[in-house]
Amino acid sequence: MSRKNGITEELKADPNRWMVTFSDLLMLLLTFFVMLLTMSSMDKRKLKEIFMYLKEAAGVLELAGTRGISDLSSFVKEFNKTHTSYKIDERMFKDLFIPLLKPDEETEQTLKDLSELVTITDDERGIVFSFQEKILFDSGKATIKDEGYAVLGLIAAAIDACPNDILIMGHTDNIPIHAGVFQSNWELSTYRGLSVLEYFVEQKEFPPSRFSVGGYGPSRPLYPNDTERTRALNRRVEIIFKHLQGV
Repeated sequence: MSRKNGITEELKADPNRWMVTFSDLLMLLLTFFVMLLTMSSMDKRKLKEIFMYLKEAAGVLELAGTRGISDLSSFVKEFNKTHTSYKIDERMFKDLFIPLLKPDEETEQTLKDLSELVTITDDERGIVFSFQEKILFDSGKATIKDEGYAVLGLIAAAIDACPNDILIMGHTDNIPIHAGVFQSNWELSTYRGLSVLEYFVEQKEFPPSRFSVGGYGPSRPLYPNDTERTRALNRRVEIIFKHLQGV
């Protein structure tokens, strides 16, 4: 008798069972519309980055490290289209920059590690080409060395081929200036930035409206200023291809 009643109860349909499926459907629809609303208000650059992660793509900056870079202009264009937060490997630029750097007894050893002379990164401003002091200037000077023009010429070709606005910033170490033309490290860093700007505007005839320039002095070191080597790494000029607006 009890077994028969049990089978009868199992066979009975719950009239409210459909509400479970209906509730799940409503929740899925709500989640879908929330996702659409979120995506519609996101920054396009961030949205591209998210899609790249979803596709598990390595991105141009990482892939470029496996084959090297033969054309700086193409690299910047690809960066404009496919911005990622991957660290850029300076070794992929070896074939571009090393032939332009004429090593002497002082710099020959350093040339074996290109990242100590040229660093290439990306941050909230754009793609940053950072050149150590000895590439462009003599110590305490703001006049570009002859061999520095070859390096700047490579950057100029990329500026000419790409629409990015350019920010130029000079940096120094924290050793005070006691003699010479400049009164402070702030002044030295600013005049070095201006020298690079003058090259682009006067010699390459780029529109001045594309450029901004300044000097941070010793206020933004990359490393502690506690050894000669780290102080040398902090003395640098950054040439920044700023992010394109609306990309």
